[in-house]
Amino acid sequence: MLRPSIFSNTFMDDFFDDMFTFPSESGSQSKKTAMVMRTDVKDLGDKYQLDIELPGYKKEDIHAELHEGYLTVSAERKEEDSENVSSGRYIRRERYTGQCRRSFFVGKTITQEDVTAAFEDGVLKLTVLKEESKPKVEENKYITIG
Repeated sequence: MLRPSIFSNTFMDDFFDDMFTFPSESGSQSKKTAMVMRTDVKDLGDKYQLDIELPGYKKEDIHAELHEGYLTVSAERKEEDSENVSSGRYIRRERYTGQCRRSFFVGKTITQEDVTAAFEDGVLKLTVLKEESKPKVEENKYITIG
């Protein structure tokens, strides 16, 4: 029996993905990436915390980039093809091998210094200052005395 899409398991993911995806992502690839890079976004008042699950990845395989207001996290995992016939042959492999990428719009005024990252136990924790809460640097305005 067919069910309306609002009753699918991904209804809420689809609803909120529009706010947190890069415009050029295709629909099916975006959903596959979301399944690999499950993300929690937490509002901490003056900043946001993103917890991105990347189980099985090494810190060296993960890259974060800030470009034109978008924070893009990408990860790549390669499987070594060192299958030894004497130790057995795989009948089925369910581990993910390949690349995944996810982008979040964080604001055009956010700089690299406003983002901190830590990777521990398969979770990438990114902290991003909010645009409006960035401390403003006061400029000294001198008045010319004639």
